[in-house]
Amino acid sequence: MKHSYACGSAEHVVHRRAFLGSSVLGAAGMGELLTSSAIAEEFKASHKQVLNIFLHGGVSQLETWDPKPNTDTGGPFRTIATSVPGTHICELLPRTARQMHHLSVVRSLDTKNGDHARGVVEMTTGRKQLPGTDYPHLGAVAAKALTPKTFTLPSHILVRQTAGKRNVESEFHKAAYLGPRYANMAIYDAKPPEFGSATSSPQTAQRRNGLRERFNNRFARRRRSADTAAYNFSFDQARQLLAQRDAFDVRKESKRDQQRYGTSPFGTHCLLARRLLEHGIPYIQVNHADYDTHHENFNFHIEQLGEFDLPFSMLIADLAERGMLANTLVCVMSEFGRTPKINKTYGRDHWGTAWSVLLGGTGIQPGAVVGKTNKNGTEVVERVVDHGHVFHTILQAAGVDSKGHFEVGERRFPIADPAKDAITELLA
Repeated sequence: MKHSYACGSAEHVVHRRAFLGSSVLGAAGMGELLTSSAIAEEFKASHKQVLNIFLHGGVSQLETWDPKPNTDTGGPFRTIATSVPGTHICELLPRTARQMHHLSVVRSLDTKNGDHARGVVEMTTGRKQLPGTDYPHLGAVAAKALTPKTFTLPSHILVRQTAGKRNVESEFHKAAYLGPRYANMAIYDAKPPEFGSATSSPQTAQRRNGLRERFNNRFARRRRSADTAAYNFSFDQARQLLAQRDAFDVRKESKRDQQRYGTSPFGTHCLLARRLLEHGIPYIQVNHADYDTHHENFNFHIEQLGEFDLPFSMLIADLAERGMLANTLVCVMSEFGRTPKINKTYGRDHWGTAWSVLLGGTGIQPGAVVGKTNKNGTEVVERVVDHGHVFHTILQAAGVDSKGHFEVGERRFPIADPAKDAITELLA
């Protein structure tokens, strides 16, 4: 039985955000539309993709990537050897340990933050959160930088679960000044988007669309604005989405693969992520919750990481076997880590002073360990980095000039924090 153990802060409560109304999708009809297969093959051959696994609530670095056994902060778990000689991780991740030759660890984050909402924003925008500022999410940045002009599917997708306690999730995937074209499309519980039903013939739908386009063009000549452009883009994308709905249907995967990834929602979400990557989606984020273990940290990490380990390791193995890691940047992050000190209810609290992230795939040195914390994990003693450095590293590994600018409305916006740079020793 799943337990609820989040701290109960207001930042964990969100409302479902609809991508497009069913009426728009229903009106699209069944007209002739482009198919995705040729575009996806072209995309996979020459373009990079980003897969971000976000462990909401603050996963413990001491029970994952930077264990400290036999210390006053280490807890009850042992370390285990990985497929990288000399690198050990927590015994709660035995299957992931066998895939570590495809992955690398950064053990030296100091983000100076212990707030959930701020941590989510800073880790996914690479910027310090300040009043009156609004920066685009990593998914929006990656989508704008990596999406080919001919690509017709949504380019920034969030895969998450709706059951149980909700987390800080979809409303933080803002496109900000990059515009609604790069905002996220959320997929809940691995269910394909609800398309509505077509109630007219393809010929009738085609005539309706032609009439709509003529009205839109006449309106745009008189009142052209960002809002009308966004509406037209959303409507056109909805029609394309209707024709390519199978890309989002994980039930199309083989029964064998569905069994291999396990029966948990996270397992299904990882299999869906693989399917979306195969269809060329530039940015996919899969959320797994909830790691906010203020009490019974060790029992809850047994549960949560037991659910995480099999699907994640299977996903990495499949991406490597299919040659997809060569073009896919994989990151496992959280909003912060957990305190080395174990509290009176056997929990760990919020900790942004010394924690870890996992990176792998395209552009990343495989099997590397960057940074170091002291004996009991209370501070970074080698190669301090933060959210800004991680953001630059992800983008540069995916082939994006993170020191460059986006041109939006005749204005220049830095792609990433100009004061930071990539973790260069991690780049291949």
